[in-house]
Amino acid sequence: MNLELFIARRLYGTRKGARRISRPAVAIAQWGVTVGAVIMIASICIIVGFKQQVREKVFGFGGHIQLMCYSNDSGETQLTADSGLLEGLWSIDGVTAVQQQVQKTGIIAGEKEYEGVAIKGIGNGYDRSFIESHIVEGVMPEFGDTASGRIVISQILSDRTGAEVGDRVNIYFLDKGIKARKLTVAGIYSTHLNEFDAAMAFTDIYTTRSINDWENDKVSAIEISIGDYSQLEQLRDEVSDVALSASQRNGEMIAVPTIEELNPSIFAWLNVLDQTVWMILILVIAIAAFTMVSGLLIIILEKSSLIGVLKAVGAKNISIRKVFIYYASFIIGKGLIIGNLIGIVLCMMQQQFKIVSIDPEMYYMDRVPIEFTWLIVPMDIVMFVVSVATLVLPSMIISRIEPTKAIKFE
Repeated sequence: MNLELFIARRLYGTRKGARRISRPAVAIAQWGVTVGAVIMIASICIIVGFKQQVREKVFGFGGHIQLMCYSNDSGETQLTADSGLLEGLWSIDGVTAVQQQVQKTGIIAGEKEYEGVAIKGIGNGYDRSFIESHIVEGVMPEFGDTASGRIVISQILSDRTGAEVGDRVNIYFLDKGIKARKLTVAGIYSTHLNEFDAAMAFTDIYTTRSINDWENDKVSAIEISIGDYSQLEQLRDEVSDVALSASQRNGEMIAVPTIEELNPSIFAWLNVLDQTVWMILILVIAIAAFTMVSGLLIIILEKSSLIGVLKAVGAKNISIRKVFIYYASFIIGKGLIIGNLIGIVLCMMQQQFKIVSIDPEMYYMDRVPIEFTWLIVPMDIVMFVVSVATLVLPSMIISRIEPTKAIKFE
């Protein structure tokens, strides 16, 4: 039997009728750990959720990897999407989507004003679920490889130009003169990713291809989605090998940038968030450890008579220190359990009911995002271990307590 653990359990479990000097210290220490655990869980879930949602929105506009051509005879950025290239991309293990798009910059003429916009033409096989999930008015048409006469614009473009669902808008393109198309607004979307919303509209690939006077196998870019984001660089290398073969075959210079390279400012900002959450976690653990040290010192002083008795019967200082460290571990453990329960419940409520709102212009979303992660478990372990480890030094005060004086003043 572990004698120190047995005594610690007795002290922790039988406090009725005992002197209550240490009760406030125990409560403060325990709730310090509890509050720290709640903040820790909320911070991790919010940061992970925020990064996940922002990344998914950026991926929705351009996939994880893109193929594009920077050199051609006509001066337009066009890439030959032949069957060899497409089949080679689909054959890569880990690739979940290979999507063609033809993009053209134009000007939307609305009732209020004119706005520049990049019109992305998409066709059969393009995954429209991302834009569909952010439609706020109207619908996302099933754009194909034929002229639809419809367009989907963002809420920002709608507000600036005055174009509403059902309106027919003129779009002008500068391409060896001025070309114009009159398209009907079929839907309005809003992702709150304003850098993209303000510049992107969607129509069928036939329309943008016809404006560019491109053949059916020519595209502006091929967007590639992958199943495991952690394999981004590895899969980019495999995509580059396929692109190199196509480049030699078609005489084109093909670039294979990742979405991070195309949007460095956004992903650099997301990386800064990692540093922020680590700073928060360090502060939380430090505060929890401090409250536990303060509580342990008060408990030791309050139980000095017990320490004197234990020393009088021959207990060594190291054994008595173990008793109080075990005792404090019970407090830390209970605080962590309560904190985890409260933190998880609060996060689930926010995830389910979207209670707390934020400014979408600053944070790219209108509700605080929540994403549960396995990181909570190791952080709980780290918080417990660090809190217990910090108690080793203050527990050394036990060696300075003399049994004769401790028992005498009791």
